[in-house]
Amino acid sequence: MQGKRRWLLITVLMLALCPLLAAADIMYTISGTLGPILSGSDPLGANGESGILTATFSPTLTPTSSTSTSATYTLPAGSITVNIGGTLYGTVGSSSMKYNIPASGPDTIVITSKVNVDGIDGTVVGTASLAHGSFTSAALKHPTTFKPATQTLKAATKAGGAGSQVQYSVPLLGTTVLGLSGSATSAE
Repeated sequence: MQGKRRWLLITVLMLALCPLLAAADIMYTISGTLGPILSGSDPLGANGESGILTATFSPTLTPTSSTSTSATYTLPAGSITVNIGGTLYGTVGSSSMKYNIPASGPDTIVITSKVNVDGIDGTVVGTASLAHGSFTSAALKHPTTFKPATQTLKAATKAGGAGSQVQYSVPLLGTTVLGLSGSATSAE
């Protein structure tokens, strides 16, 4: 009798854990050419350089804040890599990722991460402007891939305006915003 209970308990635990074990990480890669300079002096000389931001995270995350059209997730340390012009900038601590899924207009992903530049902590904010309908409302409850899985990014023409862009801030050097043209991919 005790053996049957033990097997029943093991079976129940296995069935409960299977969905968690099967949940593969999601990876976004946002890459392309940085520029033009939309604001700031570009002290890192990133204008015209390649830029790659990679985010890897669990689809089981829950939002740290949300509205009816957006959700913000906290990504654990090490989830983000930032490469500008072939230089890999180490990320520091956790990062955030925000989905904006408006009733009309482009869906966006905004990823914010602290980086270390020559021993000084700074911030990088990457905004990928995707096709409307890239995300379903499910993205407001848990991170998801976007569809189509590869999309062309068009550079913003003004800081904070429509289009894809990268902002970096380094103390004493100021804040620079650059357009980003290239692509965004998502995979599980």
